[in-house]
Amino acid sequence: MSSENGQRDGGAEGAPPEQLALIRDSVRKAKVPRAKPRTWRGAALAGELPVARVLVDKGVLHLDRYFDYAVPEELDADAQPGVRVRVRFGAGRHRVREGRREGGGLIDGFLVERLAESDYAGPLAALAQVVSPEPVLDGELLGLARAVADRYAGSLADVLQLAVPPRNARAEKRPSPAPLPPPPAPPPGSWERYEQGPAFLEALEAGGVPRAVWSALPGPLWSEELARAVAATLASGRGALAVLPDGRAVARLDAALTALLGEGRHAVLTADAGPEKRYAQWLAVRRGSVRAVIGTRAAMFAPVRDLGLVAVWDDGDDSHSEQHAPQPHTREVLLLRAAQDRCAFLLGGWSCSVEAAQLVDTGWARPLVATRERVRATAPLVRTVGDQDLARDEAARAARLPTLAWQAVREGLRHGPVLVQVPRRGYVPRMACATCRAPARCRHCSGPIEARGADDLRCGWCGRGESGWHCPECGGFRLRAQVVGARRTAEELGRAFPAVPVRTSGREHVLDTVPGTPALVVSTPGAEPEAEGGYAAALLLDGWAMVGRPDLRSGEDALRRWIAAAALVRPQPAGGTVVVVAEPTLRPVQALVRWDPAGHAVRELAERGELGFPPVSRMAAVSGPGETVAEFLRAVELPARAEVLGPVPLPVTAPGRPRRPGAPPPGEQWDRALVRVPPGHGAALAAALKTAQAARMAKGGGDPVWVRVDPLDIG
Repeated sequence: MSSENGQRDGGAEGAPPEQLALIRDSVRKAKVPRAKPRTWRGAALAGELPVARVLVDKGVLHLDRYFDYAVPEELDADAQPGVRVRVRFGAGRHRVREGRREGGGLIDGFLVERLAESDYAGPLAALAQVVSPEPVLDGELLGLARAVADRYAGSLADVLQLAVPPRNARAEKRPSPAPLPPPPAPPPGSWERYEQGPAFLEALEAGGVPRAVWSALPGPLWSEELARAVAATLASGRGALAVLPDGRAVARLDAALTALLGEGRHAVLTADAGPEKRYAQWLAVRRGSVRAVIGTRAAMFAPVRDLGLVAVWDDGDDSHSEQHAPQPHTREVLLLRAAQDRCAFLLGGWSCSVEAAQLVDTGWARPLVATRERVRATAPLVRTVGDQDLARDEAARAARLPTLAWQAVREGLRHGPVLVQVPRRGYVPRMACATCRAPARCRHCSGPIEARGADDLRCGWCGRGESGWHCPECGGFRLRAQVVGARRTAEELGRAFPAVPVRTSGREHVLDTVPGTPALVVSTPGAEPEAEGGYAAALLLDGWAMVGRPDLRSGEDALRRWIAAAALVRPQPAGGTVVVVAEPTLRPVQALVRWDPAGHAVRELAERGELGFPPVSRMAAVSGPGETVAEFLRAVELPARAEVLGPVPLPVTAPGRPRRPGAPPPGEQWDRALVRVPPGHGAALAAALKTAQAARMAKGGGDPVWVRVDPLDIG
């Protein structure tokens, strides 16, 4: 025993008798034993509604239900419906002490409701902790999350992870600002360009619930028009929600709303914002301080009070599809909200998706369009260059760009910047034999050979350099580019126009705006910056690479990307010209020339109806190792009219490449089957797939099976 311990013990023995007697008397009078931390053993329960129904954050289908817990008296005031709690999960039935189940690990959850008694006959575990007394989950958001989980065959906990941002204590402690009174109704402004535009705004101002598919005119005024729709809804005393595909579009709408309504009228919710800022904005919406919300897909579940309008811009963009389970789409979530909250709905974009055309075709929404004369006055002139033109053009064979394109660039540079859209980034993403056109493959792993610079040939899979390549088919030693990337295109244009600056915009560095002075702007699809005053001309190169993709949506996506670039060009009366290098007889090219995306979508919808493809039918994808997929399909009880297509092998994920959700791990071979049902049977299909997946997860073990309802890519 150390001297220090000895001194301490000696001091205790030498304490005055009065102090020891006082300690013994205090212990005798303590009738209620102290509760063990986070088990509340021996603690009294709440006098009223002593049972808490909790949704635990497990995210597995066979546990997609509520669990009952006892509410200790000390937590009674804070344990209100909607708060975050921590509970012990996984306690055994036989680990019961003093009437309470104990054991298990601590896990987060949401308190859904308080009850007088539980349906469970055995003893209940106690709530371990109320994380925060701030209610973050109300009945409206819970109902929406349940509807989304059922539609996509997912779990409620997974949806709530998308709907409720992580807690930030500092943001939660700060009070939200006081709500502002409704603003005055805005004038129609540029909505007068559309036949029913002013009437749509008037219906929003009067508290109506109009539903429209909006074919926006080309140019930069779309953000101002969407801001006026939000302002008209606020003027009626209701809330508004607008979801956009990326941060650049959100920034434009943010600026338009600030200019129209001033500061403090709306909140911006994006995944790029820091956790504290995002949670503070979300809380301001939840508390009713802010009635308008704009943001990316992270905002589609925003808890707006008295929701009067939901709007989505460019619903065909892949960014609207959530990558985390159960992978809901912004458009479908907002459609559910419009039906659940009985609010107005606005789907807008320069192009038109097939799903938007279906909303109009069924009469659920009305078209919001401009006259053909107005469209021709605001759209640029579109010219095409097909295979026959390229075959007759010596300059095109030598320099990859046809004479018409060079002339358009040269003329456009006299008046302002020129946009060049290239479907691939990098230098030369794919190489082939110059003689027989056979794809160039790596000798080590059979991966594609890429040119990352003028003299840098490497494998796109293993990264090995290639110096002595020769074609195994014909023995040739010369290579040619199958597809030329944005960086190589910028290099070629820089040599052709040495006195003109060349700017690039792509995944590595995306430009937001460029000056209105003469310059060449080379961009990949979706990264095109806006130009001050609009572009004088635009070139849309390698159109076959976009239209020729083996996918059901290839034509729709190509037209959407072309129109998004062409909409940034000045109108035809101001000299704006667009040259698209693609076969002019193709349907998407003809729709671009006529500037008729809605007509293209209607024809696509009719063809898909004949073939039984989405969105006319509902479809789900089941992917995994071949035998596992076959076993899953044998176990699931599909609806009577369900049709299974496949299974077929999926492309093997290359080593070092990012793995997409539902794709096989690198080097593994997976199969995929598509399950199709006619209209009206989508809910039954989702329920059957969810039941089978839950039963499989409950057994544990085995290879994974991915189930996705409404897959974007169906080949």
